[in-house]
Amino acid sequence: MTEMEKYMRRAIELARNGEGWTNPNPLVGVVIVKDGEIIGEGWHHKYGELHAEREALKDCLQRGKQPAGADIFVTLEPCCHFGKQPPCSQALVEAGIKRVFVGSRDPNPLVGGKGNAFLRENGIEVTEDFLRGECDALNPIFFHYITTKMPYVALKYAMTADGKIATKTGASKWISGEESRAYVHQLRNRYAAILCGIGTVLADDPMLNCRMEGGNNPLRIICDSHLRIPLDCKIVQSAKEIPTIIVCDDEADFASRKSLQQAGLEVLALPKSDEGKISLSRLMTELGKRKIDSVLIEGGGEINFSALKAGIVNRIYAFIAPKLFGGCGAKSPVAGEGVAGVEEAFKFGLSKISRLGDDILLDYERK
Repeated sequence: MTEMEKYMRRAIELARNGEGWTNPNPLVGVVIVKDGEIIGEGWHHKYGELHAEREALKDCLQRGKQPAGADIFVTLEPCCHFGKQPPCSQALVEAGIKRVFVGSRDPNPLVGGKGNAFLRENGIEVTEDFLRGECDALNPIFFHYITTKMPYVALKYAMTADGKIATKTGASKWISGEESRAYVHQLRNRYAAILCGIGTVLADDPMLNCRMEGGNNPLRIICDSHLRIPLDCKIVQSAKEIPTIIVCDDEADFASRKSLQQAGLEVLALPKSDEGKISLSRLMTELGKRKIDSVLIEGGGEINFSALKAGIVNRIYAFIAPKLFGGCGAKSPVAGEGVAGVEEAFKFGLSKISRLGDDILLDYERK
């Protein structure tokens, strides 16, 4: 590994500090180097706050260092437009940066090569695509959302080695081990929203919150066509502390809607799909308009199948525990009507295999 690669990998490490706080902005990290010494570091801390480049320049001054003539390693092309913050490319020019090493290219039409071009026009040497693959891996959510205006959707489930998510009696705690459950809370911190169906709420009475230290609770979304959610369940009882949306069909009882709204929940009524269910595609469109860039589905087999059938799933996290339940009636991760032929299968590519304690995590991405 070269020294320059070390600097960019340090920038990647810094970028991850923003997980859970920058949505719908990307994760970005920056390292500033002069005469072989790191003189400034930064990352995008939170949506609406300073971008990573300006954080790193501020860090230089706090260290008593001058960035003029320095090299900068940035995981994503510097922006060149005014948004919540002024353009970072302008800040680099004003700081007298000599060379910029850029990891990912920004697919945002407002940037899209213009940031790098602006730097070059102002006499800065720019190296593009530096460790691009590793930098791109930081931001699949941002890349998807900024180009489609739709949330990046991940499906998560834990199952036994024989493909069961519960025993024949419905018992499901706990299938996976502690390491896997801790990783799930990292996912809840990373994704802007978490979604499940009313069946999961009625069966498990979950909180659907993030319980990792320093984590951020996702927006909770419950698909509940007929508003069957109990007023004394954990979701409703904690709605004033954790933002929650109950999605129902537009014929749902108005008195029930009012009761839930008084308890602190938002009720979102949507027209039914042709199958008489909540249209997940229409729901994703609505969430995209609200700048919800990502959704983690933690539901049962029915909603998992509905999401796959709607074509909204970009990623699957499949946790496999070294247990076997058996039972022809025991539930599996994907239920619904299923597909008729092998050629109709929902196809994903395996991107990563990880071991978490005694469990295996299979990480799939849509082809």
